[in-house]
Amino acid sequence: MHPFDWFLGLASTDMGIDLGTANTLVCIPGEGIVLFEPSVVATKPGTNQVLLNGNAVGQTAKAMLEKAPSSITVTRPMKNGVIADFDITEAMLKYFILKVHKRKWGVRPRVVIAIPSGITAVEKRAVVNSAERAGAREVFLISEPKAAAIGAGLPVGDPVASMVVDIGGGTTEVAVISLGDIFTHESLRVAGDALDTAIIQYIRRTYSLDIGYRTAENIKFEIGSAYPLAEEITAEVRGRDAVAGLPRSSTVTSEEIREAIRPTIDTILDAVKKTLENTSPELSSDLLTKGMLLVGGGAMLRGLDKLIAEETGLPVNIADEPITAVARGTGILLEDLDLYRDVLWDKELGT
Repeated sequence: MHPFDWFLGLASTDMGIDLGTANTLVCIPGEGIVLFEPSVVATKPGTNQVLLNGNAVGQTAKAMLEKAPSSITVTRPMKNGVIADFDITEAMLKYFILKVHKRKWGVRPRVVIAIPSGITAVEKRAVVNSAERAGAREVFLISEPKAAAIGAGLPVGDPVASMVVDIGGGTTEVAVISLGDIFTHESLRVAGDALDTAIIQYIRRTYSLDIGYRTAENIKFEIGSAYPLAEEITAEVRGRDAVAGLPRSSTVTSEEIREAIRPTIDTILDAVKKTLENTSPELSSDLLTKGMLLVGGGAMLRGLDKLIAEETGLPVNIADEPITAVARGTGILLEDLDLYRDVLWDKELGT
C-alpha cells in the first residue's frame, strides 16, 4: 500500500453498513446511525451515470420511483438481499460513503457490511468487490442475524439461546445463536417486498385497480396487520382502473389487507417453526423463558408478535428501534474488530 493511501485510511472514519434491499443504513462507532436512505439510484438510461450531478441516490431517487419518464432509469440495485446490479450498487455505496465523510476525496474507511446468512460465496464476493471499488480499504462481512442480535443487546457470546427473526425488505432471517455463532437458521427471500406484491395482486384481483409498489407499501404501514385489530380500520386506495385505464379510488379494510398478506406471513411462520424444530433440546428450553426477538422493518407490522407467539407458544418481543438493529450491530463490531473477528466473514475467506 502506498504510504499516502495508508495516511488517508487513518484519516477516514470506519463505518458499519446494513446494505438492505429497501434501505441502506450506516452506523459510526460512538455516533450511532448517521445515514438512513432508500436503496434506490436514478441514472441516465443505458449508462451508470447518476443524475443530478451524482446526487440522485436514496430519498431523492425514491421520489422518482414509478414516476420517472423514459429519459430516467430508477433502479433498486439490491434484490432479495443480494446485489442485482453491480455497477449501480457500487455507485450507491460510493455516494453514501462520501456523504457520511462530508468530503469528496481520500476516503478509505474500514467497513463492516451485514448481509443475509443464506447468500452464496459468489454473492459475498460481489458485496466485497462493490465496497472496495466504492472506496473501502478493508471489508468485513457479518450475517444479518448476528449483527441484529449484537445491536439489540442479546447475550450472543453466552452459552444460552438467543433467537432473532429479522424481516427486512428482501429477506427474512431466522436464527438461533449461542456462544458467538449461529446454531441453526433459515434464510428466506420472502419479506417486506413480498407483502407489497401480495397487496398489489389483491387490489387488482378484488377491485380491478392497478396500484404501484409505493402505494402498496403505504397501505401496509397504514392499515396492514397480521392479527385481528381491536378496531378494524380502512384506507382509500388510489390507482388506475385496470379495465377503463382511468384514475379511480376504492376503500379497503384492514381485514382485507390481512387476508391478502396472510400467505406470505405463513411462509415466514413456517421458517420460524422449522428453525425451532432444528434447535437442540437444551437451547429450546432456554427459549421457553427467553423467547425470540423481532427486528427489521417487518417487525413493525401490527400484531405480528402476537401471531408468532400464538403459533409457537413462546414469548415474542419487538426490539427497540427494530429497523436499525442490524446497523447498530455493525457499529458495535467496529468498536473492537479484534474482539469480534471470529464472528466475521473475512474478505479473504469469502465463506
